[in-house]
Amino acid sequence: MSGAATPSIPGVAALAFAGVGMEFPGVRALDDVSFEVRAGSIHALMGENGAGKSTLLKILGGAHRPTAGEVRLDGRIVEFTGTSAALSAGVAVIYQELHLVPAMSVAENLFLGHLPARLGVVDRRQLATDARRQLELIGEDIAPNTPVGELPLAQRQMVEIAKALTRGARILAFDEPTSSLSEREVRRLFSIIRDLRARGCAILYVSHRMEEIFALCDRITILRDGRHVETAALASLTRDAVVERMVGRRLADIYRHETRPAVGPGLAVEALTGPGISAPVSFSASAGEILGIFGLVGAGRTELLRLIYGAARSTGGTLHVAGNKVEVRGPRDALRAGIVLCPEDRKKEGIVPVRSVLENLNLSARRRVAKGGMLINETWERRNAEERIGQLRIRTPSARALIRTLSGGNQQKVILGRWLSETVKVVLLDEPTRGIDVGAKSEIYAIMQQLARDGVCVVMVSSELPEILGISDRILVMRGGAIAAEVARSVATEAGLLKLALPVENAVATA
Repeated sequence: MSGAATPSIPGVAALAFAGVGMEFPGVRALDDVSFEVRAGSIHALMGENGAGKSTLLKILGGAHRPTAGEVRLDGRIVEFTGTSAALSAGVAVIYQELHLVPAMSVAENLFLGHLPARLGVVDRRQLATDARRQLELIGEDIAPNTPVGELPLAQRQMVEIAKALTRGARILAFDEPTSSLSEREVRRLFSIIRDLRARGCAILYVSHRMEEIFALCDRITILRDGRHVETAALASLTRDAVVERMVGRRLADIYRHETRPAVGPGLAVEALTGPGISAPVSFSASAGEILGIFGLVGAGRTELLRLIYGAARSTGGTLHVAGNKVEVRGPRDALRAGIVLCPEDRKKEGIVPVRSVLENLNLSARRRVAKGGMLINETWERRNAEERIGQLRIRTPSARALIRTLSGGNQQKVILGRWLSETVKVVLLDEPTRGIDVGAKSEIYAIMQQLARDGVCVVMVSSELPEILGISDRILVMRGGAIAAEVARSVATEAGLLKLALPVENAVATA
């Protein structure tokens, strides 16, 4: 049956990395990495951003060829010349950015490259039948002729898995698969992955979310600075032990919360309305305060921040910054008022990937320091970039390196560094640690604390309850496009916040 894993050789690992190394110009991404993944197991791969996880997955998927060592499938050395060669060998990597064609149908995406044909013409009836069969294997009821671009992210991810299974994949790697999924969608994905394990597939699972790793995986491999640190049964390790091996040091309290006095008015929002908001929103946050906003997917949190920043046009309401009323018709008005935004999707909205770290750091301040308002002030930009790189401990080969070569955590620091080059009064952070490892999270939290210490008003949206509870001075809960409650830090609990965030009928059911 298509989608069933091919039995592995008894006693031989389905997948093995043996002394794998990878060098790029000026950077050693991997150095002598060796570990095995058994058939019928879910094997976690963890490490800080920049530890080498993504590079290893690209080697496995055929996108890179290692400069040292070898990859073995069932004990046989394989050398993939590209992603199609890896797929042909039964290896599929499900990346965070899915590799589907949005304008094509589900069925066409599933069988792209091997469409059923009769006399040189695609057999549409057979294609629909085969697609339906593959979708049934993973428990999905999606019309095969539906354009992939019309599907929600969770279903697109399921299509990507089904696509891998049409090629007979028996070794699957997942790269941060739950970063944009709701809790219900995560449970569905976990059910599929466990089913794949039961079929005898070897699963390599990359995630920064510790609770997922301990709930789902059997064994774990930890990388640090491109080197293998440890491979062990998860049952033999505690969460603290995993963190300490990842970062190479103890992290007693990654949030570093501290009590600070309010130092004056920060941001005041009065009766704000606009796209994604179901009822007028009013709240205030003081200068020197970190205000957390929690809610489930679709609660309107991102929409609220975009309205405040002017990335979406409000239909009513007023804003005050530092006690002064401001008119925000767009991001330029927000910047002039001292409001900045670090967006949730940093790759699409926060950085210019084809430009250098230096250019991304100076992108906003350039308008103020350009000579005569026209000529780039290269001396100032170079000095400012080096200062921000040092201040925020941005790990980059140089200021001239392309920002797309940096890890997610360091890209986030560059975005923060850009705003630190401005006169900032209010910082809006939308999922600031999404897809970032625990060590980088700790550094981001330290930057947030320093901003608050300096009298900046910090407003943070997060879907991670431990983060909301750990870093916030006060918490707003959103539900259905409106603010449902305000909760003091001293009385906030995970269960309490989740109950407030759930739709009323679900909240009653869980009470």
